Amino acid sequence: MAAFDSVCRMATVHADLVDFLVIYIEEAHATDGWAVAENAHQISSHRNIEDRLAAAAELSRSFTLPANMTVVADSMSGDLNRAYGALPERLYVIQSGLVVFEGGPGPFKFSPDELDDWLKTCRERNSSDKNDIDGVTSDVSG
Repeated sequence: MAAFDSVCRMATVHADLVDFLVIYIEEAHATDGWAVAENAHQISSHRNIEDRLAAAAELSRSFTLPANMTVVADSMSGDLNRAYGALPERLYVIQSGLVVFEGGPGPFKFSPDELDDWLKTCRERNSSDKNDIDGVTSDVSG
Protein backbone atom coordinates (compact mmCIF):
# COMPACT_ATOMS: atom_id res chain seq x y z
CA MET A 1 0.00 0.00 0.00
CA ALA A 2 3.02 2.29 0.33
CA ALA A 3 3.24 2.32 -3.47
CA PHE A 4 -0.37 3.46 -3.68
CA ASP A 5 0.38 6.29 -1.25
CA SER A 6 3.20 7.27 -3.60
CA VAL A 7 0.85 7.26 -6.60
CA CYS A 8 -1.66 9.43 -4.69
CA ARG A 9 1.09 11.95 -3.88
CA MET A 10 2.20 11.94 -7.51
CA ALA A 11 -1.37 12.54 -8.66
CA THR A 12 -1.57 15.56 -6.36
CA VAL A 13 1.72 17.00 -7.62
CA HIS A 14 0.73 16.56 -11.26
CA ALA A 15 -2.97 17.42 -10.91
CA ASP A 16 -2.65 20.23 -13.45
CA LEU A 17 -1.07 17.85 -15.99
CA VAL A 18 -2.97 14.55 -15.85
CA ASP A 19 -5.98 12.75 -14.42
CA PHE A 20 -5.44 9.41 -12.71
CA LEU A 21 -7.77 6.46 -13.21
CA VAL A 22 -7.26 3.50 -10.88
CA ILE A 23 -8.79 0.30 -12.19
CA TYR A 24 -9.39 -2.30 -9.49
CA ILE A 25 -8.82 -5.58 -11.32
CA GLU A 26 -9.01 -8.31 -8.73
CA GLU A 27 -7.72 -9.01 -5.25
CA ALA A 28 -4.09 -10.08 -5.59
CA HIS A 29 -3.94 -11.57 -2.08
CA ALA A 30 -7.46 -12.81 -1.47
CA THR A 31 -8.16 -14.41 1.89
CA ASP A 32 -9.40 -17.52 0.08
CA GLY A 33 -6.41 -17.61 -2.27
CA TRP A 34 -2.82 -16.41 -1.91
CA ALA A 35 -3.49 -14.71 1.42
CA VAL A 36 -1.06 -12.38 3.17
CA ALA A 37 -1.87 -12.17 6.88
CA GLU A 38 -0.35 -8.70 7.35
CA ASN A 39 -2.55 -7.07 4.69
CA ALA A 40 -4.50 -4.18 6.19
CA HIS A 41 -7.59 -5.29 4.25
CA GLN A 42 -8.70 -8.89 4.24
CA ILE A 43 -10.73 -9.36 1.06
CA SER A 44 -11.89 -12.64 -0.45
CA SER A 45 -11.94 -13.43 -4.17
CA HIS A 46 -14.65 -11.55 -6.01
CA ARG A 47 -17.53 -13.87 -6.91
CA ASN A 48 -19.52 -11.18 -8.71
CA ILE A 49 -19.33 -7.55 -9.80
CA GLU A 50 -20.86 -6.39 -6.50
CA ASP A 51 -17.89 -7.93 -4.63
CA ARG A 52 -15.44 -6.20 -6.96
CA LEU A 53 -17.22 -2.84 -6.65
CA ALA A 54 -17.25 -3.18 -2.86
CA ALA A 55 -13.50 -3.85 -2.86
CA ALA A 56 -12.90 -0.83 -5.11
CA ALA A 57 -15.01 1.30 -2.76
CA GLU A 58 -12.98 0.06 0.22
CA LEU A 59 -9.78 1.07 -1.58
CA SER A 60 -11.26 4.53 -2.19
CA ARG A 61 -12.20 4.90 1.48
CA SER A 62 -8.79 3.73 2.71
CA PHE A 63 -6.86 6.61 1.17
CA THR A 64 -7.25 10.32 0.78
CA LEU A 65 -7.64 10.40 -2.97
CA PRO A 66 -6.71 13.56 -4.84
CA ALA A 67 -9.47 15.27 -6.82
CA ASN A 68 -7.95 14.11 -10.13
CA MET A 69 -8.05 10.41 -9.18
CA THR A 70 -11.01 8.13 -9.80
CA VAL A 71 -11.28 4.46 -8.80
CA VAL A 72 -13.30 2.11 -11.01
CA ALA A 73 -13.55 -1.68 -11.28
CA ASP A 74 -12.73 -4.03 -14.15
CA SER A 75 -15.46 -6.31 -15.46
CA MET A 76 -15.70 -9.81 -14.02
CA SER A 77 -14.38 -11.14 -17.34
CA GLY A 78 -11.21 -9.06 -16.77
CA ASP A 79 -11.31 -7.17 -20.06
CA LEU A 80 -8.97 -4.39 -18.93
CA ASN A 81 -6.59 -6.77 -17.21
CA ARG A 82 -6.25 -8.78 -20.43
CA ALA A 83 -5.87 -5.66 -22.58
CA TYR A 84 -3.17 -4.10 -20.43
CA GLY A 85 -1.53 -7.04 -18.62
CA ALA A 86 -1.94 -5.21 -15.36
CA LEU A 87 -2.27 -7.90 -12.67
CA PRO A 88 -1.37 -7.26 -9.93
CA GLU A 89 -0.44 -3.64 -10.72
CA ARG A 90 0.84 -1.51 -13.56
CA LEU A 91 1.05 2.14 -14.56
CA TYR A 92 0.08 3.54 -17.96
CA VAL A 93 -0.36 6.98 -19.47
CA ILE A 94 -2.91 7.15 -22.24
CA GLN A 95 -3.16 10.30 -24.31
CA SER A 96 -5.67 10.74 -27.14
CA GLY A 97 -6.35 7.00 -27.08
CA LEU A 98 -2.68 6.00 -27.40
CA VAL A 99 -0.42 4.46 -24.76
CA VAL A 100 2.43 6.95 -24.36
CA PHE A 101 3.93 5.42 -21.20
CA GLU A 102 3.91 1.79 -20.09
CA GLY A 103 5.37 0.98 -16.71
CA GLY A 104 6.74 -2.39 -15.75
CA PRO A 105 4.51 -5.15 -14.38
CA GLY A 106 4.17 -5.40 -10.62
CA PRO A 107 5.17 -6.20 -8.13
CA PHE A 108 8.87 -6.33 -9.01
CA LYS A 109 8.97 -3.88 -11.93
CA PHE A 110 6.20 -1.58 -10.63
CA SER A 111 7.86 1.81 -10.23
CA PRO A 112 5.86 4.93 -9.38
CA ASP A 113 9.19 6.82 -9.43
CA GLU A 114 9.63 5.93 -13.11
CA LEU A 115 6.23 7.44 -13.92
CA ASP A 116 6.97 10.49 -11.77
CA ASP A 117 10.20 11.08 -13.70
CA TRP A 118 8.32 10.70 -17.00
CA LEU A 119 5.69 13.22 -15.89
CA LYS A 120 8.38 15.68 -14.75
CA THR A 121 10.03 15.42 -18.17
CA CYS A 122 6.65 15.94 -19.83
CA ARG A 123 6.06 19.01 -17.65
CA GLU A 124 9.49 20.44 -18.55
CA ARG A 125 8.84 19.81 -22.25
CA ASN A 126 5.44 21.53 -22.02
CA SER A 127 7.00 24.48 -20.22
CA SER A 128 9.75 24.73 -22.83
CA ASP A 129 7.21 24.53 -25.67
CA LYS A 130 5.15 27.27 -24.03
CA ASN A 131 8.23 29.48 -23.71
CA ASP A 132 9.06 28.86 -27.38
CA ILE A 133 5.52 29.78 -28.39
CA ASP A 134 5.58 32.88 -26.18
CA GLY A 135 8.92 33.88 -27.71
CA VAL A 136 7.60 33.49 -31.24
CA THR A 137 4.45 35.40 -30.40
CA SER A 138 6.52 38.22 -28.89
CA ASP A 139 8.77 38.35 -31.95
CA VAL A 140 5.84 38.42 -34.34
CA SER A 141 3.86 41.06 -32.44
CA GLY A 142 6.93 43.11 -31.52
